[in-house]
Amino acid sequence: MLAIPELLNNLETELKHTIAARQLVDPLMIGIRTGGVWIAEVMHQRLAINEPLGLLDISFYRDDFSQIGMHPNVKPSHLPTNMEGRDIILIDDVFYTGRTIRAALNEIFDYGRPHQVIFAALIKRDGKQIPITPDCVGTHLTLDAGQRIKLTGPEPLSIVIETCGK
Repeated sequence: MLAIPELLNNLETELKHTIAARQLVDPLMIGIRTGGVWIAEVMHQRLAINEPLGLLDISFYRDDFSQIGMHPNVKPSHLPTNMEGRDIILIDDVFYTGRTIRAALNEIFDYGRPHQVIFAALIKRDGKQIPITPDCVGTHLTLDAGQRIKLTGPEPLSIVIETCGK
């Protein structure tokens, strides 16, 4: 099992530096359902973000939606109706191929063109398929073939490495 407090501290430190360097003004933080929301709730509190936390469910924006169909636990996104010119911090739990983030950006842009987006992930693992990468990361992992990361939460928040099929 990975040490969640250490990963959260690493991510918080990187986010603070990036927010200062990119001079974000009154940013909106958005968590991607489900694990990204859990991480975003912690970061939202630690960074004392004034705006309410945005929640994003990218199910209908996935590029494999026609293959996987509708999931029974799809939840609505909760975002401001206009994100034109906003500074946004987008949070996910695990960055893998980049497809989830591509879908999230597509949905965000349907609400307006933000000024800038900082993308943060608790864990970055090998497997990138499209040219997107996190600005801030809690840790980088290299997994063996057949392994995956499983996040459970929100209380207690924990991460384990599983072997697929077990």
